[in-house]
Amino acid sequence: MISVVSAVIAVIGAAVTAVLGYRLQAQVKSRERIDYMSRYRDALLWTAFDLQSRIYNILRGYDVDRHTDHKGFLQGFYLEGSTRQVRYVRTSTAFLFAEYLGWVEIFRRDLPFLDLGDSKQNRQAMSLMAKIGSTLNAAGTNETEAFRIFRGEQRAIGELMIAEGGEPGQRACLGYASFCGKLESDEDFASWMADLLEHVDLAAREPLGPRKRLLTLQHQLIELIDFLDPGKERFPEGQRSRFRPMESPRGLAHLNE
Repeated sequence: MISVVSAVIAVIGAAVTAVLGYRLQAQVKSRERIDYMSRYRDALLWTAFDLQSRIYNILRGYDVDRHTDHKGFLQGFYLEGSTRQVRYVRTSTAFLFAEYLGWVEIFRRDLPFLDLGDSKQNRQAMSLMAKIGSTLNAAGTNETEAFRIFRGEQRAIGELMIAEGGEPGQRACLGYASFCGKLESDEDFASWMADLLEHVDLAAREPLGPRKRLLTLQHQLIELIDFLDPGKERFPEGQRSRFRPMESPRGLAHLNE
């Protein structure tokens, strides 16, 4: 009788241990999921913010050039800037597009592998990124193809921007210094990034061409930022403005201050 009771107690103990172990493992996995998503979402949030900020400056610069005696962003720093300014504006703008595409590729690769779930939030994030990708890919009626990046090119650029050695949940994009270094030392890398650099050239020389695409992209990036940072903890309301073209000198009076 005692042996039977002992056996029952042993079985119950093993079952309890198994249940507790399963729950502990589930909790650890849940924390890992939260950590992965927090890390990736913050990275995507920052790169989306940096890209929309540059696009905002380009669009605002177009209006400054048209309606005031001042020089806008591309006019002042690219077309009439110093050698150092031209190099920085050209390279950093290409980098911001490439970095964003890099994080999109990381999300696409790692979300299924990390078993982060098919949650509504994950689907919404991918949907917003898909909209931005469609805008980059879309054919326009403008004379210039500035900042039109085909879907396959988006994937290729994103792939090349992923830093080596990262595992799912631990991946990162190349930083600006590494990006500049690879432009100089890696012919294959430079050839894929050449179109991005030429897009900046076109945007400076033919400002009317990319306005519609850039305006749509800037608004869509703000939409993505609003989704990733709904509580405005990283970027307050004043730092996430949708660009609104101003069609008269009076409307641009504040730019003369």
